[in-house]
Amino acid sequence: MKCKFCGCVDSRVIDSRVSEDFLTVRRRRECTNCGKRFTTFEEYETIPLLVIKKDGSRQIFDREKVRIGIIKACEKRPVTSQQIETMVQNVEKEVNNSLTPEINSLLIGEAVMSQLKKIDEVAYIRFSSVYKQFTDVSNFIELLNDFKEENKRIKTNNEKN
Repeated sequence: MKCKFCGCVDSRVIDSRVSEDFLTVRRRRECTNCGKRFTTFEEYETIPLLVIKKDGSRQIFDREKVRIGIIKACEKRPVTSQQIETMVQNVEKEVNNSLTPEINSLLIGEAVMSQLKKIDEVAYIRFSSVYKQFTDVSNFIELLNDFKEENKRIKTNNEKN
C-alpha cells in the first residue's frame, strides 16, 4: 500500500478491524520509510448487478431505490429506521445471492413485499398497490382476501404444531 505522505510502497499493518456490516476491513498501517501512520479500507470487489426492467431495458441495481420505495410504503407507520435498513439489507442480500449478473425487477419487488409483509401489513398493502399497479378497488379487495387467507393458514398451522 502506497504511503500518502512519502509515496513509499512498503508499509506494515499495525491493526485490522472488520466493520460493523462485515463488508469492509479497516487497516491501520505504518510506512516503513517515513514511519507515519495511515488508515486504509478494503472492501469486496463486486460486479455490478443489472436489473431488467419491465420494458426490457437494463440499469445497475441501486439499493437507494429499494430504500426509497420501502420508506414511502412505511410513511406514517410505526416502522423504525433500523427496521427499514434491515429490510434494505435483506433485499440486497437476496438479490446478490441470486448469483446471476442480471435480475428481473419483478424479483426485487417480490423480495421487498416479502420483507414488508413481515414488518407491517399496511406498508405491505401500500407497496403492493403501487408495485402491482392496482387500477380499482377490486384489486385491493382481492389482495386483502389473499392476505387474510394466508394469515388463516399460518395461524392454523401454528395451532397444529
